[in-house]
Amino acid sequence: MSYTALYRKFRPDQFGDVKGQDHIVKTLRNQIMADRIGHAYLFCGTRGTGKTTVAKILAKAVNCEHPNGGDPCNQCASCRAIAAGAAMNVIEIDAASNNGVDNIREIREEVEYPPVEGKYKVYIIDEAHMLSAGAFNALLKTLEEPPSYVIFILATTDVQKIPVTILSRCQRYDFRRIGQDTILGRLQELMKAEQVDAEEKALRYIAKKGDGSLRDSLSLLDQCIAFYLGETLTYDRVLEVLGAVDTEVFSDLLRKIIAGDIVNVIRSLDTLTMQGRDLMQFVNDFTWYMRNLMLLKASDDMEDVLDVSSENLQQLREEAAMIRDDTLMRFIRVFSELASRIRYASNRRVQLEMALIKLCRPETERDELSLLERIRKLERQAEQGAFAGSANAGSGAPGGYTPGMPEGAAGSPSAGDSGGEPVEYHRAAPEELRKVCAVWKNIVARTDGRFRAVLASAQPNYNTKDENDGRLFVVFADFLADCYIDSAEKKAELEQIIEDVTGQRIEVKFVLAADGAAQKESLARIELEERLHELIHTDIEVEQEDSD
Repeated sequence: MSYTALYRKFRPDQFGDVKGQDHIVKTLRNQIMADRIGHAYLFCGTRGTGKTTVAKILAKAVNCEHPNGGDPCNQCASCRAIAAGAAMNVIEIDAASNNGVDNIREIREEVEYPPVEGKYKVYIIDEAHMLSAGAFNALLKTLEEPPSYVIFILATTDVQKIPVTILSRCQRYDFRRIGQDTILGRLQELMKAEQVDAEEKALRYIAKKGDGSLRDSLSLLDQCIAFYLGETLTYDRVLEVLGAVDTEVFSDLLRKIIAGDIVNVIRSLDTLTMQGRDLMQFVNDFTWYMRNLMLLKASDDMEDVLDVSSENLQQLREEAAMIRDDTLMRFIRVFSELASRIRYASNRRVQLEMALIKLCRPETERDELSLLERIRKLERQAEQGAFAGSANAGSGAPGGYTPGMPEGAAGSPSAGDSGGEPVEYHRAAPEELRKVCAVWKNIVARTDGRFRAVLASAQPNYNTKDENDGRLFVVFADFLADCYIDSAEKKAELEQIIEDVTGQRIEVKFVLAADGAAQKESLARIELEERLHELIHTDIEVEQEDSD
């Protein structure tokens, strides 16, 4: 005898065996016991939730010679014939391949004849949404006023495509996705019946992968059992067969991404690829892992919803404390976009590598969340002294800059000098530097292009702790001025303009602040000015309000 798949071998033959659809089962049982059977039913819901199974049980129950509490007896001639698919009064139609007007016309002709055996002639139309518009129209009259001995059961996974005129003539029953615990319990029952040893963790993972579909879960279980026939079905073996990844791998990968460790992130991906893991499934599972993190961060009451072990829950709590809400949302957005692209990509690994680099390097994107990430990254670098102009914050200058960097550092007078005769500077007094700050807008107005745009958001300052310093510090607001920090040409240009306006040759030093609010404001101002400049082809001066 040939092998029968688990989902067919253990298909329920009574309402009591149907899992996760108690609201439907109870209603149908009551209708049968009270003899209030409808003439048209619409069963809708996702795949593998029991629509066709319930339809067949209903067909047996209404024709059963000895019904018991609304359930078919499964012993009478009618029940056995329906179960074997040999009953003349139960007609199953696949609308995906029989969706034309002619097919419906045949039904209209057949319903005129009463059932050869049993009390009801039952038509089960599977995937009813596949019927053509003409077929639906041909079905309308018959569906509205069928003979008393005819019952129509329409099953569909896409109820939105069913015309309203059909919906109004049917009793509608929505089949819910089956809960993970319910699926797990059913899998454990079947493993005992099949005498197969299986770890609960392995069955729980299969139940989760079924995504609310008991049939999908049974198909996955069948696949795993066949691969390890006669052996204990462990969690690791299930992962290997399904090409899945353990949550420990997701945890390790996420921590590397948060740290910006691109090299080890790509190495982790290379390891998964060499193990033969399914990249499409990896993307979906990692997105789900980050979804669990997001729910945990949203509320402490979400722990019951996550359905994870206590060990994994503790791990999630640690990672939730390591990552900001908006950063996590950006991660989920990047991977959600990847999931839609990678399905049809010719090289999935390249697409996945690009997405992982995006997570590690927010500067590769230009949306608002990525901009905030870039700003925070610059702030961290500033705190760690990772680039020029980001010395320890103090009260000596606005923008978080306190002069006193060693000579030769980027942004100092000697950094970027091209050699030649040394420039003689006037050692300006604090009063003279204050005057330069007072006419700063006029000085900025004499520059042009992008240089003027970044100067407009910069803050002129001087060393209040050392009156003999005599230098003017131009504190740029954000990283957009990075290209000017070491520019001897732009430094000399600004010093010449200051001399033309004030009559004094004052030394200028460019530095970069790490002020998140100023960076965001500056970005918007620069983008606006560049856009206006493109539109009217002339220089635009955007007035900046005094900070006072």
